Parts: sequence; C-alpha cells; structure tokens
Amino acid sequence: MTRILILLLLLWPVLARGEAQLLRPPYAPPKVVLDIYLDDPAKMGAALYWLRAIILPLSEPPYEYDPTTIKVVIHGTELVTVAKKNEPKYKEAVERMRYYADLGVEFKVCQLAMQDYGYSLGDMQDFVQAVPSAMVDLAHWQNQGYALITPQVLDKKFGIEQIR
Repeated sequence: MTRILILLLLLWPVLARGEAQLLRPPYAPPKVVLDIYLDDPAKMGAALYWLRAIILPLSEPPYEYDPTTIKVVIHGTELVTVAKKNEPKYKEAVERMRYYADLGVEFKVCQLAMQDYGYSLGDMQDFVQAVPSAMVDLAHWQNQGYALITPQVLDKKFGIEQIR
C-alpha cells in the first residue's frame, strides 16, 4: 500500500498537468518577402505551405489581415512551375499560386533566371511579375522593412504517422 501511495505522489505532478495554451499575440499585419530558391521544381508545392502558414492564421479573427503585403520571389528551378507550357505538369502548384495571387500576394520572377531558362515574359503565367534580379528585389523589400523568409524544403523521410 505504501508503494502505491509513493507512486501516486510521484506521478501527481504529471497527472495534474493541464493542456497547452493557445495564444493570440498582437501581431501587426505582416510585411514578408519569401525567397524561394529550390533544387527541385517538384518541391514548389511544399514551399507554398510556408506561404499558407503566414496567410491562414492571419486571415482569421482576431487578425483578419489582407495579404497584399506579402511578396514571393521565385528564382530557382521552381521557375519552371510558372511557365505556361508546364501548367499541366504543375497544375496543383499553379492553382494554389493563382489563388494566393487573387488574394493579393505578389509573385515575382527573376528576369536573369528567366533568361537562363530561355523564357520570355510571354512564357510566364499572367499572375507573375518579372523583376530585373531576384537578389536586388529581395534587398529592396528588406530595405522597405519586409521580413525575409526562405522556405527550406527537405526530402521527407518519414510520414507523420510513423514518427508521432
């Protein structure tokens, strides 16, 4: 009986714990520039989850912010996802980008990268804007007070259910 009492006393702090607390910090409307530079265009869908993670929570109460202060600069292999001729291959990513663009997010592509890939303005989706250089554009937005976020998309080794 004494062992059971000691065991209960030792476990009491664990058993008496509550649950995590949901905070609603007083966030200001975000000024964000996403620097997207991926080693594989197939990772664009995963990179767009970073954009979703900014927009979704801030589009609901108590925030309800307008995402027009979010810029996305594309200048890696993912550039091919916004080429019109590749839309069938990257349909889901294009639809998601178009959705975000319709909300007010600006998608910018590096003109230097476009030239490297042999693309012209006419080759690009209508929701993108070409800028002379991704590096210059990223510096510009940072100088305007925008936070730089660089999505890192790693190869997923485990499914969520495997590691929970």
